[in-house]
Amino acid sequence: MKILIIEYRDITHPQAGGAELVLREVFQRIAAEGHAVDYLCNRYAGAPREEQRDGLRILRRGRQPYFNLLVPWVYRSELKANRYDLIIEGIDKLPFFMPWFERRVPVLCIVPHLFGSTVFREATPLIGAYVYALEHFIPRAYPRSLFSVLSQSTQDDLVRRGLPPGHIRVIRSGLTQTDYDAPVVKPASDHPVILYLGRLKRYKGIELGLAAVRDLRAKFPRIEYQIVGTGDYRAALERQTRALGLEGHVTFFNYVPHAQKRELLQRATLLLYTSPKEGWGLSAIEANACGTPVVASDSPGLRESVVDGQTGFLVPHGNVAALVERMDRLLSDPALYDRMRQAAIRWAQTFTWERSVRETLALMEAAVAAHPRGA
Repeated sequence: MKILIIEYRDITHPQAGGAELVLREVFQRIAAEGHAVDYLCNRYAGAPREEQRDGLRILRRGRQPYFNLLVPWVYRSELKANRYDLIIEGIDKLPFFMPWFERRVPVLCIVPHLFGSTVFREATPLIGAYVYALEHFIPRAYPRSLFSVLSQSTQDDLVRRGLPPGHIRVIRSGLTQTDYDAPVVKPASDHPVILYLGRLKRYKGIELGLAAVRDLRAKFPRIEYQIVGTGDYRAALERQTRALGLEGHVTFFNYVPHAQKRELLQRATLLLYTSPKEGWGLSAIEANACGTPVVASDSPGLRESVVDGQTGFLVPHGNVAALVERMDRLLSDPALYDRMRQAAIRWAQTFTWERSVRETLALMEAAVAAHPRGA
């Protein structure tokens, strides 16, 4: 097939995250099977306008603030002539509404998650209202499209918005198993190390970890909270760290290379993931693969990546007392910790990119077969 992916960012973008990682891992393997894949995304400073990377032809046009408005013009002016067999929209920021601009080519949507009302935790009221409103047009814009989602939570969200359940498939993220491994014995440490790994954004709820560490400090005087990632919320987190008197207990890391990331995951006592909404919890699976249990909010996406009571604990989002109690249980009970550690390793081993690719290819073929050509 000749495929066009439309996504805000590619994996090289400084703000790339899990959505871009999933697209790269799946579609580089699909390209390796002989399919031609173009990847349209926005430009960033220093990036070439076009390049071949991971078997994909990356086309960068326009800037992020207006990229969704530019896409139809770019498609009509230079890409429509390529006569694609399938268009794939990555809807993790704003929809591009391609079925309104191209009726002859089937459109398959890959949706990690939709923001819904959580967008107001991150954006200004005006931008939040813009995103919130555009998401409400999705059922009207894609009545015949098929959707790939990472979790049952996102499928339920789309069904509530009016999309037919039969148009949606849950395709889990994979994991490159050779990139992660768990030491036979947890590396020794003289203090608990709590790890956050991800983008530093206000809606992620990272400050809940600060409050939990403050409360656990009396029992674990040397407890450490390692915050790994980049984003515009770092300065606020640093201010909150000082306000809580946690300067000696919180360590910030910027971007870390994979080898250091794996070492941090292996050495951490537990991973903390207190976001109110995710499409999936890839960091949770990565931590499990390194032998580290997870304590996370019982929120969409995370409640499916963490097996409550087996690979970690889920707690009501925003309930710091419950968060502290579950963290304390894991830190205080070596037998419980070891059982969860072993279960976490086994759980992570069930995720492979090969399965994700097979399921994605099957859905792509179904999208092409179901589309009335010339409609």
